[in-house]
Amino acid sequence: MAAYDIVIKGGTVIDGLRTPRYRADVAIKDGKIAQIGLVDASEGAEVVDASGKIVAPGVVDIHTHYDSQIFWDPWCTMSGWHGVTTVLIGNCGFGFAPCRPEDQDRAMLSLSRNEAVPVKTMRAGMPWDWVSYPEFLDSVDRTPKGVNVMSLVPLAPLYAYVVGVDKAKAHRASDEELEVMCRLLVEGMEAGGAGWSSQISGDLYNVQLDHDGTPMVTDMMTEREVTAFSRALRTIGRGTTQITGQLETAALIARESGRPIIWNALAPTGSVSQHGESQFPHLATIDRLEELNRKDGLRVFASAQIVRFQSEIVLDNYNLMDIFPAWKDACLGTLEEKIAKFSDPGRRPALRAAVDELEGGFGAARYPLAEITVNWITSDAKDAPALKERYEGFTIGEIAAREGKSLVDAMLDIAVAGDLNVGFGTTMIDMDTQAVREVTSCSVALPGISDGGAHTKFVTTGRFATELLGHWVREHEIMSLEEAHWRLSAYPAMAVGLRDRGSIAEGKPADVIVYDPDTVDALPQERLFDYPAGEWRLVQKAVGYDRIIVNGRTTFVDGVCTDETPGELLRHGTA
Repeated sequence: MAAYDIVIKGGTVIDGLRTPRYRADVAIKDGKIAQIGLVDASEGAEVVDASGKIVAPGVVDIHTHYDSQIFWDPWCTMSGWHGVTTVLIGNCGFGFAPCRPEDQDRAMLSLSRNEAVPVKTMRAGMPWDWVSYPEFLDSVDRTPKGVNVMSLVPLAPLYAYVVGVDKAKAHRASDEELEVMCRLLVEGMEAGGAGWSSQISGDLYNVQLDHDGTPMVTDMMTEREVTAFSRALRTIGRGTTQITGQLETAALIARESGRPIIWNALAPTGSVSQHGESQFPHLATIDRLEELNRKDGLRVFASAQIVRFQSEIVLDNYNLMDIFPAWKDACLGTLEEKIAKFSDPGRRPALRAAVDELEGGFGAARYPLAEITVNWITSDAKDAPALKERYEGFTIGEIAAREGKSLVDAMLDIAVAGDLNVGFGTTMIDMDTQAVREVTSCSVALPGISDGGAHTKFVTTGRFATELLGHWVREHEIMSLEEAHWRLSAYPAMAVGLRDRGSIAEGKPADVIVYDPDTVDALPQERLFDYPAGEWRLVQKAVGYDRIIVNGRTTFVDGVCTDETPGELLRHGTA
């Protein structure tokens, strides 16, 4: 029998710890890295020729929403295609536990609007074999996984379970209810939760709303509530918090908990967040982050948005114009109700006025509406072929000029004719290279925010690791590969309290990627009809990854899945 399960021969090792790269063989046995050095090929049951390739630790993706997708997609794609071997779920306070059976549909409706996960898919694809959060972790544990999974304890389900969504929104939580929620948080942490998460975005300029258009139950959290959860975490003495909200709220949580916090989000000025929102000056934000950490002695990390943003707008389930009441109202309701609203001539002036306010832009990212292209039309209508021939491949500006309409009317007339099943493709929002360099070199920046599992009909930010390695490092040289792999693996692992992941060293779990630094890249966007209940998603696959290895077993070879599911549930405090 061979001495090792896998021998990776002749690669250049970048260990994730900012150690200078070196040439070595890597031998893997029983899920762990057994030897780094010179290993004879005859000692491996499987031999990987890594000549001219980089051998690096698997990417740790700390901002995902695979809480539902993990149950029908063991590899958590897109992340699993792009070198990710560990994902963190339960972000932004959103999740599905604890949850009583009668509240399951309400929980899925929130995620269908807020994170744009198709509700039909969740209903068909989730087992719902839990009520409590510990039972949810047990369900993830026994589910086949192609990546490792760690989970935060999201606060929105706690409010729904203890207080009730509507009551909590109207009156917040009583002292007694808050005490119960804190006790459930501790229970979730003792079962393996990595900390708690919340969206605290208020009610103004918020494009992450509930299914009925109101703020999420956590959006209006008071300082009393934030402090209570923070102090509960302090009593445990471990764990990390993740929030989407104000930086000063993150600072408050760090002070009260004594624990690290991951704040969303830091992005280059002139770019957009993972939700397409325009960003404030990044240098001022970096200065404040440095002050909080160096002067105040807090541990405030920042998830950094470094992916060039391109979106596809589908008005059947769009939410990134919610800052305008007219658009928010039109985008709520059943498909039939939305078609009727967008068809109503009486509503058009307000819809046009919103675009005028954005100076001809559309969505939180202010995409130039005239440059948006009709990518596809799918409709059961008998005139669908004629619609496709007339409009597909043309920009809204070209169509509006041809038909003598305003930009908004041209877009909405096409959408309505196609039963809102029309894909409008935006232009790419590029980023200034120097600004990206400044953001990624910030001492507490964690490049990522993949939002994997969410917004799957709109964006493909799950490619972030490939974008950093290929576009930003290879093409624009914003940092060394040693620095990039530290920020993709070891640094985020440390931030969320993973003890033995994120680096290559003898004795550590063998989460390893082998890739060609000259060719690693993301492929063009495509639609896949591979979700339960026949739903589709927008994706970008990857090239250049020779091998992706999780716990010593190969999950992908040159982008082709091996069907291996070696992933583990990493319970915080033990992993």
